[in-house]
Amino acid sequence: MNTPGSGTPRLAADTGERGLIARIRHRLPPAPPELVVGPGDDAAVVRPDRGALQILTTDALVEGVHFDLRFSSPADVGHKALAVNLSDIAAMGGVPRFALLSLMLPASCTLDAVDQLLDGLFALAGRSRVTVAGGNIARSPGPLVVDMAVTGAAKVRKVLTRSGGRAGDRLYVSGRIGAAKAGLEWLRSRTSAEALQLTADAGLDECVAHHRRPEPRSRLGALLGRARAASACMDLSDGLADAVRQMAEASGTGAKIESAGLPIHPAAAAWFREHDADPVDRALEGGDDYELLFAVPARFKGRFRAVTRLVHGLSLTHIGELTSERSIRLVRDGVDVELPGGFVHF
Repeated sequence: MNTPGSGTPRLAADTGERGLIARIRHRLPPAPPELVVGPGDDAAVVRPDRGALQILTTDALVEGVHFDLRFSSPADVGHKALAVNLSDIAAMGGVPRFALLSLMLPASCTLDAVDQLLDGLFALAGRSRVTVAGGNIARSPGPLVVDMAVTGAAKVRKVLTRSGGRAGDRLYVSGRIGAAKAGLEWLRSRTSAEALQLTADAGLDECVAHHRRPEPRSRLGALLGRARAASACMDLSDGLADAVRQMAEASGTGAKIESAGLPIHPAAAAWFREHDADPVDRALEGGDDYELLFAVPARFKGRFRAVTRLVHGLSLTHIGELTSERSIRLVRDGVDVELPGGFVHF
């Protein structure tokens, strides 16, 4: 985590725990009135939104598992640590509000790396109107770990879950899939120095950026929940195939997906074909897309049309439906085949 050519880097440990905490607190913007007690006490105290349900989520990024500092900058890691949690809030139909940040720093971590990580995190927090309300710093005997918890809010009866789908609901996915998978594969095929350069292919550069800095679909998720335009929703942290299975199982249905309708990123499809891999299988099984999969009942089509008009520039693609038969099917050229698996940790 040293910066080449910068001389002897100052280690974060040399600043001390209290010094690091003070450094982070100094960078925090003024707190909103809803934050009654902020960083500096044993815990944060927040005034909840009136008449709203609170949504809580947490996720951790572990070096060597979720990111590789040969391919991603500390700023990328900071962005992603918050983005993956915002994606969960979006999938629940909520609006993100507050975040807690815990850093587990190895002895080799430099002060500059911590500052860069905060740059990426605070930039996304500012755009998303999320307030960092506190956190923790600890020493790690192994890899860098960035652990975050985020709260959000949604009105009663407007929270989305993955279990609300019914047979006949149409399945949609936001954006394009497979980009993060292709971007990671390209990065792994290069040396550390090569990975820091652009590819000379704008589409493949998009795939790399999608892996490094996924953009959570916060506006879409909040609109789907607020308008009650979807019956179920889930984000694609572990791939579309995994999300389809989990939504169908939670909803007590099956699912049928049309391969011809999948919005696979063109540059990702080209990369997969170039390396003798099937674009459909790769895009379905690849994680880190952080798009939203959601189900829309026929009776909600008016509400859904209203949402589509408000998510300017974001494609929402019909890819299949939930079925009364409990099987999970992928239709390719008119033939039912097995849906590929998704990413799993164990």
